[in-house]
Amino acid sequence: MYLPGTLDENEIGEAQEASATRLTRKFAFSGEVKIGKKLQISVPKGKRLFVESERARCLRLLINGKEVEHFRPATLVSPQIFEVTGMLTGEDQFEFLSDNTYPGLPAKDILYSSAATDETQTNWNGLLGFLRLRQEEGVFIEAVRVYPVTEGAYSDSDIPTALVLHLDISANTAWQGTLFIQSDALREKARIEAEILPGRNEIVTKPLALSEEIRLWDEGEGECYELTVSGKELAPKTISFGVRSFSYDKKGRLTLNGRRIFLRGEANCAEFPESGHEPMTVEEWMGVLRRYQSYGVNCVRFHSHCPPEAAFVAADRLGMLMQPELSCWNPENAFLSPEAFAYYCTELEELLRVFANHPSFVMLSFGNELQSDEVGHERMRQMLAKAHKLDGTRLIADGSNNHYGGIGCEETSDFYAAQSFRGNDLRGIFANMAGYINHAYPSAKENFKNAMEKLRAEYKKPVFGFEVGQFEVLPDFSELDYFCGVTEPKNLQKIKERVMERKISGEQWESQIAASGELALICYREEVEAVLRTKEMSGLSLLGLQDFPGQGTALVGMMNSHLLPKPYPFADPKRFSQFFRAQLPLVLLPRYTYETSDCLCADVLVANYGKEAICGNLYAKLSGEFLCLEYREAKEVFCPCGELTKVGELSFALNEIPSAAHLELFVEIGGVSNHYRIWVYPQEIPCCP
Repeated sequence: MYLPGTLDENEIGEAQEASATRLTRKFAFSGEVKIGKKLQISVPKGKRLFVESERARCLRLLINGKEVEHFRPATLVSPQIFEVTGMLTGEDQFEFLSDNTYPGLPAKDILYSSAATDETQTNWNGLLGFLRLRQEEGVFIEAVRVYPVTEGAYSDSDIPTALVLHLDISANTAWQGTLFIQSDALREKARIEAEILPGRNEIVTKPLALSEEIRLWDEGEGECYELTVSGKELAPKTISFGVRSFSYDKKGRLTLNGRRIFLRGEANCAEFPESGHEPMTVEEWMGVLRRYQSYGVNCVRFHSHCPPEAAFVAADRLGMLMQPELSCWNPENAFLSPEAFAYYCTELEELLRVFANHPSFVMLSFGNELQSDEVGHERMRQMLAKAHKLDGTRLIADGSNNHYGGIGCEETSDFYAAQSFRGNDLRGIFANMAGYINHAYPSAKENFKNAMEKLRAEYKKPVFGFEVGQFEVLPDFSELDYFCGVTEPKNLQKIKERVMERKISGEQWESQIAASGELALICYREEVEAVLRTKEMSGLSLLGLQDFPGQGTALVGMMNSHLLPKPYPFADPKRFSQFFRAQLPLVLLPRYTYETSDCLCADVLVANYGKEAICGNLYAKLSGEFLCLEYREAKEVFCPCGELTKVGELSFALNEIPSAAHLELFVEIGGVSNHYRIWVYPQEIPCCP
């Protein structure tokens, strides 16, 4: 077996029985595996030695048959670290025992989550990312965590003015001296007189003033700095970080650096069919996140899992917002078992500690669609209190779509992400043909104002639509050629066989794919614009732009499961990003279809969640084969950031159109535009044969 890697990638295991509802693993293994090798190592004298594996399942380490304790608590999201100081002879047998049945952990919750389910990334077994032997001095700086703060408060929507540092120092002997802190982000160098005792020490600095020339990390702007902590006889520790605030204002609207923003989210469920696990390099994640950005995404929600360090590094550079979740999907009794509560408290603490310096990490929830009784919810409240005490620079929620929105909001959660609020919809469509998109005559006026009025009566924090979309697109069989890795698309092959049995031609099937994709695009636009028309909401999270190859085979994406745009016009990122953006004019059309005796009359709003105000004259044009009507508002209109502003009213008479026509309505203000398709018919009753 080659490391880093999984058993699947090394072709160890047995083929799974073919599945008609998800991808099928070529090699699967469940249980404990022993991975061993004898190594010759020059053992340095007077140094502390650590073995580290970046990402693993339940992992144990034996050196020459003797088990080594974990140096830090072991979780699925943090590196697993073992101190082997004094245990190495120079020629030693290293044995890793890796178990993907999760003994002693809440295995059911984990196996149902995207962190380990075969519905997405597979329940792989092995060791991923870095696998290394690291040496340190007797006293060393284990971690430096940087928290941007405002004057006197951790959680505030104002611009940060200082940094507070948490220094984790591990010592096998006492140490006393001066620690020096240096960074271009600071107004001046800082020094701390420290007294270190044997064991693990945490030093919290006073607020260190930021430089007046500080550049804030922001959406689409990956401004980062380095900071170094050093001391006599201590190896210097250098980390990368960004300065930003992420919070909400008094009206419960999401803010980044004090500016209201609109969350344009996408859910990543760890679908990587070639490797069966998430990428582990920055370059790979840069590619993934850039594809999301091309569709207009500014935030990625990691459905019931947390990506590796490389994903956050890439997001830091690209200015992408990130929302990981604990590896928990329990729709029955979340956190009720002692092992579940204990483990997820540990995973929560380690996740916040390990990824603390990434400005892209802005939100965290405790899992997907959790349900529990009052005991479970009391434990969620305890976890929220723990998280808020550990880190006040991020927004933390007790879950995503808990109880499917049926019981409303947890007061101490920092945001509410759900499909509804006590039965009041926060998205346009649901399973079983529910939702206004299925039942209301098509228009561009719907919003979620009624649900938000009820919600705001008891909750004044950011609200996001949850898993919005899920519009099925017929399968594109050309993707079958892309499967060369650890999974086989036997579910897609089965569908192809059924199509062939019905003697549907390739040309006819492709036209049906295109039609289903165009309908999906229309519906996604309606979902997005409905939230933009609801000024109290702070955004939405899609499900999704990528096909979901599990859970019955949910091909809901503009991209296939390999994160490649489908080879059809509807999947062009430019078309999706025309409406999935920070600034957009909105025409409140009562309908899209008119008769020639009608007048097209509608208010025009501008949703502005960009970084600059919009100022200009409203311009509109209704054009087609038979006419071209123009309208320009004489008065210049100002649209401030973070607001939904009315900018004018349109009125176009349609009586000059001689026959049925397809028209385009174009609106523009201050260089920001939108367009709508309009149909006009003569006022007559057709003769039906």
